[in-house]
Amino acid sequence: MSDIRTLNTTDWGHDSAANRNRVLRNTYWLLALSLLPTVLGAWLGVATGITASLSGGLGLIVFLAGAFGFMFAIEKTKNSAAGVPVLLGFTFFMGLMLSRMIAMVLGFKNGSDLIMTAFAGTAGVFFVMASLASTIKRDLSGMSKWLMVGALAIMIGGIINVFVGSSVGMMVISVMAIGIFSAYMLFDLKQIIDGGETNYISATLALYMDIFNVFQSLLALLGIMGGERD
Repeated sequence: MSDIRTLNTTDWGHDSAANRNRVLRNTYWLLALSLLPTVLGAWLGVATGITASLSGGLGLIVFLAGAFGFMFAIEKTKNSAAGVPVLLGFTFFMGLMLSRMIAMVLGFKNGSDLIMTAFAGTAGVFFVMASLASTIKRDLSGMSKWLMVGALAIMIGGIINVFVGSSVGMMVISVMAIGIFSAYMLFDLKQIIDGGETNYISATLALYMDIFNVFQSLLALLGIMGGERD
Protein backbone atom coordinates (compact mmCIF):
# COMPACT_ATOMS: atom_id res chain seq x y z
CA MET A 1 0.00 0.00 0.00
CA SER A 2 1.38 3.40 -0.95
CA ASP A 3 2.00 6.17 1.53
CA ILE A 4 2.89 9.79 0.84
CA ARG A 5 6.55 8.95 0.25
CA THR A 6 5.97 6.30 -2.40
CA LEU A 7 2.79 7.61 -4.06
CA ASN A 8 3.27 7.97 -7.81
CA THR A 9 1.58 11.17 -8.94
CA THR A 10 1.08 9.83 -12.45
CA ASP A 11 -1.64 7.59 -10.96
CA TRP A 12 -3.76 10.70 -10.44
CA GLY A 13 -4.01 11.19 -14.18
CA HIS A 14 -4.98 7.55 -14.68
CA ASP A 15 -7.68 7.78 -12.00
CA SER A 16 -8.98 11.01 -13.50
CA ALA A 17 -9.08 9.50 -17.00
CA ALA A 18 -10.86 6.41 -15.65
CA ASN A 19 -13.46 8.59 -13.93
CA ARG A 20 -14.04 10.63 -17.08
CA ASN A 21 -14.44 7.47 -19.14
CA ARG A 22 -16.86 6.06 -16.57
CA VAL A 23 -18.99 9.22 -16.61
CA LEU A 24 -18.99 9.26 -20.42
CA ARG A 25 -19.91 5.57 -20.64
CA ASN A 26 -22.72 5.88 -18.07
CA THR A 27 -23.98 9.00 -19.82
CA TYR A 28 -24.20 7.23 -23.18
CA TRP A 29 -26.04 4.27 -21.65
CA LEU A 30 -28.52 6.48 -19.78
CA LEU A 31 -28.98 8.68 -22.85
CA ALA A 32 -29.88 5.61 -24.93
CA LEU A 33 -32.24 4.42 -22.20
CA SER A 34 -33.88 7.85 -21.95
CA LEU A 35 -34.98 7.66 -25.57
CA LEU A 36 -37.31 4.73 -24.78
CA PRO A 37 -39.69 6.74 -22.51
CA THR A 38 -39.54 9.55 -25.07
CA VAL A 39 -40.74 7.23 -27.83
CA LEU A 40 -43.38 5.76 -25.50
CA GLY A 41 -44.63 9.23 -24.53
CA ALA A 42 -44.74 10.34 -28.17
CA TRP A 43 -46.61 7.18 -29.21
CA LEU A 44 -49.11 7.53 -26.37
CA GLY A 45 -49.72 11.18 -27.21
CA VAL A 46 -50.31 10.45 -30.88
CA ALA A 47 -52.47 7.37 -30.19
CA THR A 48 -54.72 9.04 -27.62
CA GLY A 49 -54.62 12.64 -28.81
CA ILE A 50 -54.17 13.66 -25.19
CA THR A 51 -52.05 16.68 -26.12
CA ALA A 52 -54.17 17.81 -29.07
CA SER A 53 -55.87 20.51 -26.99
CA LEU A 54 -52.57 21.90 -25.70
CA SER A 55 -52.21 24.72 -28.19
CA GLY A 56 -51.23 28.35 -27.79
CA GLY A 57 -50.77 29.71 -24.30
CA LEU A 58 -52.13 26.63 -22.51
CA GLY A 59 -49.63 24.33 -24.19
CA LEU A 60 -46.80 26.75 -23.40
CA ILE A 61 -47.76 26.92 -19.71
CA VAL A 62 -48.03 23.12 -19.38
CA PHE A 63 -44.72 22.59 -21.17
CA LEU A 64 -42.76 25.20 -19.20
CA ALA A 65 -44.24 24.17 -15.85
CA GLY A 66 -43.61 20.48 -16.49
CA ALA A 67 -40.14 20.88 -17.98
CA PHE A 68 -38.78 23.25 -15.34
CA GLY A 69 -40.46 21.26 -12.56
CA PHE A 70 -38.82 18.05 -13.73
CA MET A 71 -35.42 19.72 -14.24
CA PHE A 72 -35.58 21.12 -10.70
CA ALA A 73 -36.42 17.63 -9.38
CA ILE A 74 -33.56 16.07 -11.40
CA GLU A 75 -31.10 18.57 -9.96
CA LYS A 76 -32.27 17.74 -6.43
CA THR A 77 -32.11 13.96 -6.91
CA LYS A 78 -29.09 13.57 -9.21
CA ASN A 79 -26.91 12.20 -6.42
CA SER A 80 -29.50 9.73 -5.14
CA ALA A 81 -31.17 6.51 -6.30
CA ALA A 82 -34.21 8.53 -7.38
CA GLY A 83 -32.21 10.48 -9.97
CA VAL A 84 -32.54 8.02 -12.86
CA PRO A 85 -36.32 7.38 -12.44
CA VAL A 86 -36.97 11.13 -12.26
CA LEU A 87 -34.90 11.69 -15.41
CA LEU A 88 -36.79 8.94 -17.24
CA GLY A 89 -40.08 10.47 -16.09
CA PHE A 90 -38.92 13.76 -17.58
CA THR A 91 -38.07 12.14 -20.92
CA PHE A 92 -41.53 10.52 -21.00
CA PHE A 93 -43.09 13.93 -20.41
CA MET A 94 -40.98 15.44 -23.20
CA GLY A 95 -42.10 12.69 -25.58
CA LEU A 96 -45.70 13.43 -24.65
CA MET A 97 -45.17 17.12 -25.37
CA LEU A 98 -43.51 16.28 -28.69
CA SER A 99 -46.46 14.13 -29.77
CA ARG A 100 -48.53 17.11 -30.92
CA MET A 101 -45.90 18.11 -33.49
CA ILE A 102 -45.39 14.48 -34.53
CA ALA A 103 -49.15 14.08 -35.05
CA MET A 104 -49.19 17.21 -37.21
CA VAL A 105 -46.27 15.95 -39.31
CA LEU A 106 -47.90 12.53 -39.66
CA GLY A 107 -50.83 14.37 -41.21
CA PHE A 108 -48.66 14.98 -44.27
CA LYS A 109 -48.52 12.36 -47.01
CA ASN A 110 -44.77 12.02 -46.45
CA GLY A 111 -44.96 12.47 -42.67
CA SER A 112 -43.21 9.21 -41.78
CA ASP A 113 -40.34 10.03 -44.14
CA LEU A 114 -39.97 13.49 -42.57
CA ILE A 115 -39.77 11.99 -39.08
CA MET A 116 -37.13 9.48 -40.16
CA THR A 117 -35.17 12.24 -41.91
CA ALA A 118 -35.24 14.38 -38.76
CA PHE A 119 -34.12 11.37 -36.70
CA ALA A 120 -31.27 10.57 -39.10
CA GLY A 121 -30.23 14.23 -39.22
CA THR A 122 -30.14 14.45 -35.43
CA ALA A 123 -28.11 11.24 -35.19
CA GLY A 124 -25.71 12.65 -37.79
CA VAL A 125 -25.28 15.89 -35.83
CA PHE A 126 -24.60 13.92 -32.64
CA PHE A 127 -22.01 11.73 -34.38
CA VAL A 128 -20.20 14.77 -35.81
CA MET A 129 -20.21 16.63 -32.49
CA ALA A 130 -19.03 13.55 -30.57
CA SER A 131 -16.18 13.10 -33.05
CA LEU A 132 -15.20 16.77 -32.78
CA ALA A 133 -15.38 16.71 -28.98
CA SER A 134 -12.95 13.79 -28.86
CA THR A 135 -10.42 15.44 -31.20
CA ILE A 136 -10.54 19.14 -30.26
CA LYS A 137 -7.83 19.89 -27.69
CA ARG A 138 -8.66 23.50 -26.84
CA ASP A 139 -10.84 24.49 -23.89
CA LEU A 140 -14.39 25.36 -25.02
CA SER A 141 -15.66 26.70 -21.69
CA GLY A 142 -15.67 30.23 -23.14
CA MET A 143 -18.58 29.19 -25.38
CA SER A 144 -20.88 28.88 -22.39
CA LYS A 145 -22.05 32.49 -22.07
CA TRP A 146 -22.64 32.89 -25.81
CA LEU A 147 -24.60 29.67 -26.02
CA MET A 148 -26.71 30.75 -23.06
CA VAL A 149 -27.52 34.06 -24.74
CA GLY A 150 -28.46 32.20 -27.92
CA ALA A 151 -30.67 29.72 -26.04
CA LEU A 152 -32.46 32.56 -24.21
CA ALA A 153 -33.03 34.37 -27.51
CA ILE A 154 -34.53 31.21 -29.00
CA MET A 155 -36.78 30.67 -25.98
CA ILE A 156 -38.04 34.25 -26.01
CA GLY A 157 -38.55 34.14 -29.78
CA GLY A 158 -40.38 30.81 -29.46
CA ILE A 159 -42.72 32.16 -26.77
CA ILE A 160 -43.54 35.22 -28.89
CA ASN A 161 -44.14 33.05 -31.96
CA VAL A 162 -46.62 30.87 -30.05
CA PHE A 163 -48.95 33.87 -30.02
CA VAL A 164 -47.95 35.32 -33.41
CA GLY A 165 -48.13 31.99 -35.27
CA SER A 166 -45.72 32.98 -38.04
CA SER A 167 -44.37 30.19 -40.28
CA VAL A 168 -41.41 32.36 -41.25
CA GLY A 169 -40.72 33.06 -37.59
CA MET A 170 -40.88 29.34 -36.87
CA MET A 171 -38.39 28.64 -39.64
CA VAL A 172 -35.95 31.26 -38.36
CA ILE A 173 -36.23 29.99 -34.78
CA SER A 174 -35.76 26.38 -35.95
CA VAL A 175 -32.62 27.20 -37.93
CA MET A 176 -31.20 29.13 -34.96
CA ALA A 177 -32.05 26.27 -32.58
CA ILE A 178 -30.35 23.68 -34.79
CA GLY A 179 -27.18 25.78 -34.80
CA ILE A 180 -27.20 26.71 -31.11
CA PHE A 181 -28.05 23.27 -29.75
CA SER A 182 -25.62 21.51 -32.09
CA ALA A 183 -22.94 23.77 -30.61
CA TYR A 184 -24.29 23.03 -27.12
CA MET A 185 -23.95 19.32 -27.91
CA LEU A 186 -20.27 19.84 -28.71
CA PHE A 187 -19.80 21.93 -25.56
CA ASP A 188 -21.53 19.42 -23.26
CA LEU A 189 -19.66 16.44 -24.70
CA LYS A 190 -16.36 18.29 -24.33
CA GLN A 191 -17.22 19.08 -20.70
CA ILE A 192 -17.67 15.38 -19.98
CA ILE A 193 -14.51 14.35 -21.83
CA ASP A 194 -12.44 17.04 -20.06
CA GLY A 195 -13.86 16.18 -16.63
CA GLY A 196 -15.85 19.39 -16.26
CA GLU A 197 -19.04 17.39 -15.67
CA THR A 198 -18.73 14.50 -13.22
CA ASN A 199 -22.38 13.58 -12.65
CA TYR A 200 -23.71 11.34 -15.40
CA ILE A 201 -27.35 12.22 -14.68
CA SER A 202 -26.65 15.93 -15.18
CA ALA A 203 -24.58 15.09 -18.25
CA THR A 204 -27.42 12.98 -19.69
CA LEU A 205 -29.96 15.73 -19.06
CA ALA A 206 -27.81 18.29 -20.88
CA LEU A 207 -27.21 16.04 -23.90
CA TYR A 208 -30.84 14.92 -23.98
CA MET A 209 -32.03 18.53 -24.18
CA ASP A 210 -29.54 19.22 -26.97
CA ILE A 211 -30.76 16.20 -28.95
CA PHE A 212 -34.43 16.94 -28.26
CA ASN A 213 -34.14 20.54 -29.45
CA VAL A 214 -32.20 19.62 -32.59
CA PHE A 215 -34.70 16.89 -33.49
CA GLN A 216 -37.74 19.06 -32.77
CA SER A 217 -36.32 21.97 -34.79
CA LEU A 218 -35.37 19.73 -37.72
CA LEU A 219 -38.84 18.20 -37.69
CA ALA A 220 -40.51 21.62 -37.64
CA LEU A 221 -38.33 22.86 -40.47
CA LEU A 222 -38.92 19.76 -42.59
CA GLY A 223 -42.66 19.96 -41.93
CA ILE A 224 -42.86 23.59 -43.03
CA MET A 225 -40.62 23.22 -46.07
CA GLY A 226 -41.23 19.65 -47.19
CA GLY A 227 -44.67 18.60 -45.96
CA GLU A 228 -46.82 17.16 -48.76
CA ARG A 229 -50.58 17.34 -48.34
CA ASP A 230 -52.94 14.82 -49.87
